[in-house]
Amino acid sequence: MKHKYKWWSLIAVALCATVVNYSWSLAGQGEDQATRQTTRIGLDSLTETVIATGVIRPMTGAEVNVGSRISGTVVSLPVEVGDTVQVNQLLAALDNTALESAADQVRADVALAEPRVALAESKLKRRQSLAEQGLASEEDLDIAERDLAVERAQLKASMARLRSAEIILGYSEIRAPINGVVAEVATREGETVAADYSAPTFVTIIDLSRLEVLAYVDETDIGRVEVGQLASFTVDTYPDREFEARVTAIQPRAELQDSVVNYIVRLDFEPTDGFILRPEMTAHVQLVVNEREGALTAPRNALIRRDGRQYVMVERNGEWIETGISTGWRSESRVEILSGVNQGDVIALNPSRRTIE
Repeated sequence: MKHKYKWWSLIAVALCATVVNYSWSLAGQGEDQATRQTTRIGLDSLTETVIATGVIRPMTGAEVNVGSRISGTVVSLPVEVGDTVQVNQLLAALDNTALESAADQVRADVALAEPRVALAESKLKRRQSLAEQGLASEEDLDIAERDLAVERAQLKASMARLRSAEIILGYSEIRAPINGVVAEVATREGETVAADYSAPTFVTIIDLSRLEVLAYVDETDIGRVEVGQLASFTVDTYPDREFEARVTAIQPRAELQDSVVNYIVRLDFEPTDGFILRPEMTAHVQLVVNEREGALTAPRNALIRRDGRQYVMVERNGEWIETGISTGWRSESRVEILSGVNQGDVIALNPSRRTIE
């Protein structure tokens, strides 16, 4: 009896274990069915991109250091950093008392020279009339012509000095050469500046409508980048906004950064209302180096990689079957399927180990 009871006990334990394992298996399968994510194979556009980091910089001529051509004391500085200025707007003024006095003196010289010229012209006309009547000699006529030439030369010289004096006087007012925003003010009222050797910078202006992106492209990718290709970029201050751009130039000289060879690719873009981009912002760039329309694609997170081959889990008549595939182009999130599945097939996303087994 004892042996018979022992065998029945062992059989009961084995049956319980079988039931428990079967229950766990059903629970696991139910959990897989409830949580499994799927998608259908479809046609899509694929873009092959090159990723690069860049920086926003002013275009050539979009950043101007405005200074003074003459020495003097700053008496007016009506702009501050951040001010928007227009072409020819006054940025600063120097004390022009001495320059104005010098110009007045030359104006007086011109004022005196003009009537002398008129008088010499009148004398010449009278001498010419007398000469025609035989009442003046050729010598008298030559003297009158010479006097007129001298007076005219003196007037011309005075007018040239006046133009020069007025130009120098104009240098006492420093005006904006471009439209833009004041990025820096390097002087202040009451300061004396010297322009003996170089023009001291008063104000730096940047035209924020004329910016570009300089993208640093790795040497392994630069061969696929061409002028005219489309691109996009984001900046940290507007992480959810993508700005469109286009490649305008590829600089031939390489730059070495952290022992990595990069080439600078210039990108042009148009200003976007409501989004102010500024110089030195970091740009996260995507260069579109190739594009394919109507490709059969699947999400990259549907792929299973094993032993150098690629698979997807395909639903066939209610069952999941591991199917080998061949792939082509890849984008950041999708991959082209060349063979193994058809358009409309349902495949599993993020296939788990249990699904594969």
